[in-house]
Amino acid sequence: MPNNVSSFAIHADDVQRCRRFYEAVFAWRFEPWGPPDFYLIHTGDDAKPGIQGLLHKRQEPRGAGGPNCFECSVAVDDIDAVTSAIEPNGGRIIMARVPIPTVGILTKFEDSEGNIVGAMAYEHPPQT
Repeated sequence: MPNNVSSFAIHADDVQRCRRFYEAVFAWRFEPWGPPDFYLIHTGDDAKPGIQGLLHKRQEPRGAGGPNCFECSVAVDDIDAVTSAIEPNGGRIIMARVPIPTVGILTKFEDSEGNIVGAMAYEHPPQT
C-alpha cells in the first residue's frame, strides 16, 4: 500500500458551529460516530468519495497547545516500522500506538518541524 494521506481531522472549539460552516461552504455531510461531538465527515459521494474527515472538540484550547489546523493521517502497512523511524529522524511521538476498534492502530507524532501527523494501520485499508 502506498503511504497516502487517508484522513484529516478538524479540531474545533465549537463543534456545532464548525459543522454548520463546512456544511454551508462545501456541502460536506456529517455522521455522528463515537463520543458526543465527534463526527465522520463525508467530503464526496458514492462515485467520488473523497478523503475521510473527522470533526471533534479540541482537546486543549487553541493557543494553549491545541492544534489550529487540519491534522492529516497517513495510511501505513507497518505501524511498527513507521513508529521506530520517527525519533531517529528528528520527530517526537506524542501519542503512543492506540487501537481504535473496527478501524486500526493509530499513532501521532510531531515531524522534524513540529507539525502533528497521524499514522494509521487500518484493519481494512481505504481504497486508493
